[in-house]
Amino acid sequence: MLTLPPPPDPPALVRPATAAPCDGTVRARLLSPPQGDDDTVPLTCSLRLAPEDQVLRHIVIEGSAASGLTLDCAGAAIGRPNVPAHLGDYTIAIRSRPPAQPGGRWDRPSDIRIRDCVVFGHVRIWGMGENGQGPLVRDSSRSLGHTERAQAAAPTAVTITGTTITAAGPIPLYLGPGVTRVTLRDSRLDGRSVSTAIYLDAESAENRIENNDVTTALGREAVAVDGSARNRITGNRFTLGGQGGVRLYRNCGEGGTVRHQTPSDNVITGNIFRTGGWFQAAPIVVNSRNGWRLNCGEDAGYPFGSSLDNSDGGTGNVVAPNTVE
Repeated sequence: MLTLPPPPDPPALVRPATAAPCDGTVRARLLSPPQGDDDTVPLTCSLRLAPEDQVLRHIVIEGSAASGLTLDCAGAAIGRPNVPAHLGDYTIAIRSRPPAQPGGRWDRPSDIRIRDCVVFGHVRIWGMGENGQGPLVRDSSRSLGHTERAQAAAPTAVTITGTTITAAGPIPLYLGPGVTRVTLRDSRLDGRSVSTAIYLDAESAENRIENNDVTTALGREAVAVDGSARNRITGNRFTLGGQGGVRLYRNCGEGGTVRHQTPSDNVITGNIFRTGGWFQAAPIVVNSRNGWRLNCGEDAGYPFGSSLDNSDGGTGNVVAPNTVE
């Protein structure tokens, strides 16, 4: 049984030192062709690429050793164009390190800046688990204080600007449970996703999606706000092709995880939704599920969160004005 630490003290708002520049060895390895399973480069230093560079290796930004890092692509490409991607095969992974011993604190990266990149594939940011069904997320969710623990464990203050992410199947930008203060600004999401373009998972909060073009061919709505709170989705341009725009809900029971936080206090304004197709879905729906899922009973037995109440419970959301074309 996982030993859970007490809810953490509020994090100090101290900007970490800027990461040192990468040396030539790191740059050469990043630009070298992958060899079999040797296709990943851990990045803990700041790097500026040249516009003509092509990075075919996966990039992993992990733990506090990477805090303060800037990856400035200057227009360079990361990933393989026109190649279908696998779910766990992330082009860029930003993640925390687990505690060294049970009950210890997670070692998370913060103040990461990624700019002017052309990314083929998908970017995922996570702490306790890659999604809401992760075993450690599930174990933590079965006692009070889970939202605070998940947020303390997850990366925070990641800024992605001027970047294009071209999806090749999986969701192009996925924020895992507890991720906070991620900004996607002045960027573009395109390609094809079997699901959404952006996913804000349970217990995440205070993320900003601002002034982006979202033209990804979608399997469902463009943005899922799943038990995520206090986010700002403003000034974006969505091309929907008949799918929905933004859905606010709380998964109930999936994977046996109790969802604690509701999709509340989000601001979704100033966006343009370009609809299409014969059957046009509503651009924004608050509390879009409210327990209408077969797996809602999988988290039964706890007197809190989605175990106690399967409804979405979203309140305080501001969803106007927006434009529908």
